[in-house]
Amino acid sequence: ACVCVCVCLEGTRFPVHLEKDGCAVQPGSAPAVCGGHSHVVALVCHMTAELRVAGCGRLPLLFRPASVETAGRPSFIPKPLATAAKTTRFPSPSHNMDVSLWEQKCSGSRFSAARWLSCLGFWLLLVPGAQGVWPLPQQFVQTAERYPLSPQVFSLEYAKQSAAQPGCSLLDSAFKRYFMLTFPGYGESLRTVREKQNVFARGGPSYVNAQPGGLIVNVKVADCDGYPDLDSKENYMLSVADGWGMLTADSVWGALRGLETFSQLVYQDDVGTYYVNKTEVADFPRFQHRGLLLDSSRHYLPLHTILKTLDAMAYSKFNVFHWHIVDDPSFPYQSITFPDLSKKGAYHSQTHIYTIKDVKKVIEHARMRGIRVIPEFDTPGHTQSWGPGQPGLLTPCYKGSVPSGTFGPVNPVLDSSYQFMSSLFKEVAMIFPDSYIHLGGDEVDFTCWKSNPDIQKFMSLMGFGTDYRKLESYYIGTLVNITMTLKKNAVVWQEVFDNNVQVPKDTVVHVWKGNMEQYSTEMQDITTGGLKVLLSSPWYLNVISYGQDWQKAYEVKPLNFNGTAEQKKLVMGGEACMWGEYVDATNLTPRLWPRACAVAERLWSDEEQTPSAGQAYPRLTEFRCRLLRRGIQAQPLFTGYCAHEYDGL
Repeated sequence: ACVCVCVCLEGTRFPVHLEKDGCAVQPGSAPAVCGGHSHVVALVCHMTAELRVAGCGRLPLLFRPASVETAGRPSFIPKPLATAAKTTRFPSPSHNMDVSLWEQKCSGSRFSAARWLSCLGFWLLLVPGAQGVWPLPQQFVQTAERYPLSPQVFSLEYAKQSAAQPGCSLLDSAFKRYFMLTFPGYGESLRTVREKQNVFARGGPSYVNAQPGGLIVNVKVADCDGYPDLDSKENYMLSVADGWGMLTADSVWGALRGLETFSQLVYQDDVGTYYVNKTEVADFPRFQHRGLLLDSSRHYLPLHTILKTLDAMAYSKFNVFHWHIVDDPSFPYQSITFPDLSKKGAYHSQTHIYTIKDVKKVIEHARMRGIRVIPEFDTPGHTQSWGPGQPGLLTPCYKGSVPSGTFGPVNPVLDSSYQFMSSLFKEVAMIFPDSYIHLGGDEVDFTCWKSNPDIQKFMSLMGFGTDYRKLESYYIGTLVNITMTLKKNAVVWQEVFDNNVQVPKDTVVHVWKGNMEQYSTEMQDITTGGLKVLLSSPWYLNVISYGQDWQKAYEVKPLNFNGTAEQKKLVMGGEACMWGEYVDATNLTPRLWPRACAVAERLWSDEEQTPSAGQAYPRLTEFRCRLLRRGIQAQPLFTGYCAHEYDGL
């Protein structure tokens, strides 16, 4: 059973009486209770209406054939499809449907409101579940009118007025990549317009009705050699009609997002023919920062595993790769300035490292997909692997009056520590082009600092008393100043804020601790202080449980805390985190996907249009199958099958 709630945003409510499998809305009644099936009735508004349905999925509002649209339609039925179905995902006509029945039942010159509603109910009986785009676009309207596509004659082209033209390496590469993603199973390379003119449709009956078609891309500002950043524009508009698509974007980054959406609109029927439906999309991300953290210290992740993860991120429109590259267990980053850090701190100095060439390959692979790379070098804690390669950096711990032989966090009282950090981060700033660096600052254990006599003297000299949070504040403040001189902004874990460390206003606080009540309070406090914030607390994907735990991640509401509108503007977005204690290349991909997709949609899509995991399940199931066909070993959500199962490593 389910509860169906049909509400017009303007508050207008019309008497409706339709029954299907026990689901009914009586005139003026409360929300209907459905029995047996998730069939629902539609309530249509007469004013720029947006249909909202909770519990039973989005409703198809479809005016087809054309004769229906002109046949004495009652005044409350919106003429433009978009005004009545801003959030509606229309059914794909990939199944055989008897349109003549629709015409007999619904066409005619005398077309009353009651008859129109009856026709809508009849249409619900005819139409199967819709295919979907993931993450759900902000505005999405699609009709049942579809067009066969032939890969042999399909092309991706630049509009004449586009600021980006052939030679834009980022989009040239994307065109080739998305051609193969749009037409999976088709082995030929992208054809140029000139080649297309000399090629006849072939491939048997599947393509006999296919007309020349393609996607024309118009970019307003070309930044083909640049890097995405926090303020990059990712908005785009996509229109598909008569087998041709027009994609318009302010930037190349928006064009990449639009190409991904278009690739998901194309589908195949049972005999393999490719189709695309008439579609209108206006889309943009809800949050600027939609990230995924990978931990390559606790278990080394081979380069190809990271690159494949970046591919999957692009499919879900993630735009930040947070690379937690070093930590206590190992230091795999091969520094130019301090080569002993990886030589003595990596698991293996030859095989388990990331050379500068490797790092640049990751950054370029990410750039070509519109993904930023933010490195994290977490200090002063989580630095045990740093010590062997940089003697004197870590704090010697004492047992009584003598050294114990163990070491704690970075020694914050030595000038040499800051000289080292200045040199290291100067190199990091040169290698990583993003304007942000994650400085960590979490889980600093003060025990070793408290035991060290030199630190005790420094505390007394600085007037810190016995409050070691002030010592941490001193260290982090100095480190943030170092990054500022390098023209980099800092991201820090929430303990830095909790311990009253004074940081510049451009600093971003990353929330990772606590349950919903606790992280909501934390976000309220951080934004009250005027600082930007990222959320990760509910999205630790390394924590697993039996069943569909993606649903909890999906139903998170990042802005559900007490605060003003100005405070909520300080929420940059969030990140899914995959810590590496129990994760390496053998299980990273299936543990991430499709669970991370839940986070991707929550950070991209309108929360009101994506209210529940139950409604999202059919689209996510379909998207998971799409990931499999694209070579991403995504685990199943529940029982079922995909037409194209994963076929090997």
